[in-house]
Amino acid sequence: MPNKPAEATVKKNSVPVRERTYEYLKERLLSGRLEPGERLTEENLAARIGVSRTPVREALHKLEQEGLVKPLETRGFIVTPSSREEIEELFAIRSILEGFALRCAVEKITETDFERLEDFIQKAEEALKQRNFEKIYRYNTKFHDTLHGMVSDMPRLHSMMADMRKYVLRHRKDTLHSEDSARRAIEGHRKIMLALRLKEPELCERIMRKHIQESMDDALEASFSEC
Repeated sequence: MPNKPAEATVKKNSVPVRERTYEYLKERLLSGRLEPGERLTEENLAARIGVSRTPVREALHKLEQEGLVKPLETRGFIVTPSSREEIEELFAIRSILEGFALRCAVEKITETDFERLEDFIQKAEEALKQRNFEKIYRYNTKFHDTLHGMVSDMPRLHSMMADMRKYVLRHRKDTLHSEDSARRAIEGHRKIMLALRLKEPELCERIMRKHIQESMDDALEASFSEC
């Protein structure tokens, strides 16, 4: 029997194929696996995923409405590059959500939480010495995930931050693209820890928003420094 395509996992549950195809492509767009400027065709995507062209066509049109792809004059689509305005909007929303979340976390954080946060910072610092940016990103993500977990009793806020995280993934390589940007991120986490220790809600919110602002500046510099 012929081998199935390597990515042909979309059909294997009860969710409609068109929905799974859409989610599958969206995840790859937001994670950067489908890169800005990459050309996409129904035929190639259908073969890679292991579905017919119809759900791929529907997914691409839906993703076009969301601004993640745009049609080519000839045939197919192209992955939409991020604009300066998109990045600024994304990080502005993120700073509001995560700033408010940290304010709320002040009275909820435990000593065990502090120990976990410190461990992630130390591991990120060690990864920085090795210039291992993938590990730095992983531990920085765990740091923020731990903070998000402190407001899990606020389902709407938690859901909005989780949704925003999907879009932030698209710029993850831009926010930690150099030793300087990685070092700033780790230093920002140190300041967040100090503010939480002081149990000052306004200070926590202000420092988190500044931390997100610095991440945005790094993403903009990486994306548009040659423009």
